[in-house]
Amino acid sequence: MTNLAKVGTFKMGSRTVNRFGYGAMQLAGPGVFGPPKDRNAALAVLREAVRHGVDHIDTSDVYGPHVTNQILREALHPYPKDLVIATKVGAKRGPQGSWDPAFSAEDITSAVEDNLRNLGVDVLEVVNLRVMFNAQGPAEGSIAAPLSALVKLQREGKVRHIGLSNVTAKQVEEGRAMTEIVCVQNLYNLAHRHDDALIDTLAEAGIAYVPFFPLGGFSPLQSSTLSDVAHQLRATPMQVALAWLLRRSPNILLIPGTSSVEHLRENLAAADLELPDDAMKALDRIYSDARLR
Repeated sequence: MTNLAKVGTFKMGSRTVNRFGYGAMQLAGPGVFGPPKDRNAALAVLREAVRHGVDHIDTSDVYGPHVTNQILREALHPYPKDLVIATKVGAKRGPQGSWDPAFSAEDITSAVEDNLRNLGVDVLEVVNLRVMFNAQGPAEGSIAAPLSALVKLQREGKVRHIGLSNVTAKQVEEGRAMTEIVCVQNLYNLAHRHDDALIDTLAEAGIAYVPFFPLGGFSPLQSSTLSDVAHQLRATPMQVALAWLLRRSPNILLIPGTSSVEHLRENLAAADLELPDDAMKALDRIYSDARLR
């Protein structure tokens, strides 16, 4: 069994978690909408993740909606004391599965209540405010109003820690001026490194950075380079991409998702993968070469 402790830990507010966690988004149906085809398989994945030492699970009540959190509750409640469940608010699902902004105080409050109810907890350990000025990526704009609503819920004892998702560096500054921000969750991987400076700034401040889509948005040439390195190391491209993220900065926390126990074990094995310097140089060229084109 992979020893996740070997890749270290990092703090999220008052909690300390292994740097290798799990993202529950794929436990819902196709398009993260509706129930999964095999609920028992979804339950098995969560239980296997915890058995392997995963103590940080990322979720949201908009996954399904409600489906993923209800599966989490069925699989793991009462939750292990060391388990940190991080959820998200700021979006809602349309009747056909669209991802729509839900930024009003009423929306934020309703989303927190939904998460509390479906997870079966009295307080949410970490709530990330998902900024939806542009669902496809970070876009400037003040986050004061929705964040104020979340801070109010924190003061009421319904939220313990607050994070931000899909945000710019300027929005992180705005958020930190209003309250303690324990994590930032953005798209970041070998091919998309726009947050390099932000990651370093957060590391200096002791704030976790949680990248999503470790293999998202690669060009065919970039994928080919990654596959070549993976072949040389007798690993999968996903394992290499995850190992690179772990080496990139000590404040990076991983949340790769899957609905398969076999794939989960494969992902977790990335914790055992050591990238030699020549592999790191080849992987770093994926982004630098793209910038020159």
